[in-house]
Amino acid sequence: MLYDYIIIGAGSAGCVLANRLSENPATKVLLIEAGGPDSKMEINIPGAYSKLNNTEVDWAFWTEPCEAVSNRKLFIPRGKVLGGCSATNAMAYVRGNKKDYDSWAALGNDGWDYASVLPYFKMSERNLNFTNEFHGTDGPMHITHAAAPSNVATAFVEACAQKGIQDNPDYNGAEQLGACLLQFTIKNNQRHSAAAAFLKPIVKRKNLMVLTHTYVKRILFDSGIAIGVEVKNKNGQTEIYNCKTEVIVSAGAIQSPQILMLSGIGDTNELSKHGIITVKHLPGVGKNLQDHVWSGASTLSTVPTGNDLLKPLKMAMAGLQHILFKKGPLSNSPLEANAFLKLEEDGNLGEGQPNIQFHFVPLTIKPDYTTDIYNVNTYPTYSGFSIMAIILHPKSRGQIKLKSSNPSEPPSIALNPLSDAEDRALLVKGMRKAIEVLHATAFDAFRDGEMLLPAPPATDQMIGDHINKSLETLYHPVGTCKMGNDPQAVVNHELKVHGIPNLRVIDASIMPTIVSGNTNAATIMIAQKGADMIIG
Repeated sequence: MLYDYIIIGAGSAGCVLANRLSENPATKVLLIEAGGPDSKMEINIPGAYSKLNNTEVDWAFWTEPCEAVSNRKLFIPRGKVLGGCSATNAMAYVRGNKKDYDSWAALGNDGWDYASVLPYFKMSERNLNFTNEFHGTDGPMHITHAAAPSNVATAFVEACAQKGIQDNPDYNGAEQLGACLLQFTIKNNQRHSAAAAFLKPIVKRKNLMVLTHTYVKRILFDSGIAIGVEVKNKNGQTEIYNCKTEVIVSAGAIQSPQILMLSGIGDTNELSKHGIITVKHLPGVGKNLQDHVWSGASTLSTVPTGNDLLKPLKMAMAGLQHILFKKGPLSNSPLEANAFLKLEEDGNLGEGQPNIQFHFVPLTIKPDYTTDIYNVNTYPTYSGFSIMAIILHPKSRGQIKLKSSNPSEPPSIALNPLSDAEDRALLVKGMRKAIEVLHATAFDAFRDGEMLLPAPPATDQMIGDHINKSLETLYHPVGTCKMGNDPQAVVNHELKVHGIPNLRVIDASIMPTIVSGNTNAATIMIAQKGADMIIG
C-alpha cells in the first residue's frame, strides 16, 4: 500500500501525529514502532515506574565514559513501546518557562514564541485542577495532582517557603518560580501515556496502520526526495514501505539522528567512516546534545517512605491494592513535589526563568553509593527522602555518533556532563540549597538525625566528590536535530529537514535549547504544532 505519511517512532510525538494526521479518513498513515504494545502491567501503575527500566520496554542506553564525573558511564532509559518514554517515565507534566520558547523564536524560529505555542499545550490537556487561560480542560490527556500525596511531600513545599522559595501552586501557569506539588499525566490513578491518550482511542481507524516490533533501517530517497522506508519486520525480514507526501522522523533525540545518519544525512566525514553514501551533508545531525543532570541530597526518615514499600510483603500488598481497587501508595509517581528557583543571575536567562529545579523523592540510596538508581532491587529498605538538584540550562554539550552502519547497533552517546566548569559550580550551589531545605523546621517531624548524603560536614570538595559518585541524567535528551537556520541546524522552523523535500523531524531532538523542566509536555506540544504545519 502507498501511504500519505509514514511516521517513524510511536513515542509521545508519534502518537500525537498518528492521531492528528489520520483525522482525515482520506489520508493513509503508517506508524512504525520498534517496540511492542504497551501491555506490560507495570506501565499502568504509577508507582511501578522503577520496574520498567532495563526491561523489554526500555532501550537501556548508556553514555560513553564521562570524564568530568570520574569516567562513569551514565544510564539513559528510553521507551521501547507504544507511547515511548511517556509509557515509562515518572509522569511529571512540566511545560517549561515562557522565556524558553521566546528564545527559540529569537533564534529565528518564527512561530515558536510562548504566545504561539501555548494553544498547542492547551490543545492536549484535560486539566483536572486548573481552569484558567493557561490550561485546557477538554483535551485527550488527563493532567492532575497525585490523589494522595504523602505528608512528607507537603512538608517539602513548606520547607521551601521557610528557606525563601515561594509557594506557587501552578508552575505551568502565569509564573514558574516557586515550590509546589507536581502535576502528572495520570488518569484514575493510572498512567495516562501518549499511547493511552492519543493512539488507543483512534487505533481502529481504517486509514491508520500501526506496526510494532518493526525496526526502521533507513529512509529511502529518489533524487534526494524522501519516498519511503526500509524496515526489518518482526519476523526479521526486510520490507519497504513507500509514501507520496512525507516521511516524519519521531524516534527521539538519540535515535532520530541515528536514523538520519544511517540514511545518508549528516556530516560527510562521519558518514564516510562507516561506508555510508551522503545524501545531504548536514554537519549538525547528532550535535548539540543536551540533557538535565542532577545529584541528590538525602536524609533518613522517621516515617515510612518509598524505601519501606520495597519490602516484598508490602510491595505485594500495595500491588494487589492497586490492581483490585486502583488505590494505595502505587497510585503515586516516585516523584511527588517540585521547585523552580534561580540561584544566581545568568545573562542568558530572562526574568523569572529558573536555572535550578528540585524534585522531591520519598527515597534514599545507600551511603556507600552501591545503589543503582535504575535498579530498584538495589535500593535500601530503610526509609528516607531526598531532594534532587537539577541543572536546567547546562552549558555542556554532547553528541550522538554512529558506531557502525548496522541499524541494530546502539549509537555512541557522548553526553559530556559538567564538561563546562560553570555547570559544576551551579550544581554545587544547587546541592547546598537542597541541603538547606532539608534542614528546614518543616521536616523536623520527618527527618531522622543528620544528613545521610552528602555526609556532614559538607565542604565544597565533599559535595564535588558526592556529585562525581552520584550524578545522573534526568533522562531528557534533546537538541540533536536542532531547529534553526545556522550551520548546525538540521530542520527549519516548519521542522522540515534542510535540503531534503518530504522529510521532517518532529520530536524533542528539534529543540535548539533545552526547556526549563521535564521535557515530555514540550514534546507533545511540538507534535501538535508539527501536525498543524503538515495539515496546513
